[in-house]
Amino acid sequence: MSAHGHVDMGHTVAGWTGTALAVLGSAVAGAGLCLSSGTALWLGLALVAAAGLTTWLLHLAGWGKPSGPRPEAEWDWRVRDTAAHGGHPDCLGCRMSGGRRAAAAAGRPRRAALTPAPDTGA
Repeated sequence: MSAHGHVDMGHTVAGWTGTALAVLGSAVAGAGLCLSSGTALWLGLALVAAAGLTTWLLHLAGWGKPSGPRPEAEWDWRVRDTAAHGGHPDCLGCRMSGGRRAAAAAGRPRRAALTPAPDTGA
């Protein structure tokens, strides 16, 4: 059991990649600000924007996760989301990707919330 309890923290390839790029971009932009370098500042801001775009594209490719809890078998960060090609209900990123994906997602019901098994006290 982790320090966060028995829950899905949503760690995904898309999330880790986007976070790493955003941290790198923030560091470059911060260094550019401290050094009074406009080039480094704009390069860092461009990396932060690229982080958002990269995360979105990886999410659409199935390396992200839909909103809400996932089954325990899908908790590993390297597991692809097989339902991503059709879009996720209530997902802004999927709706922004185009009409066909948004229409497919709107027609499907949202995945039911998973409830944890009752504690038997054993």
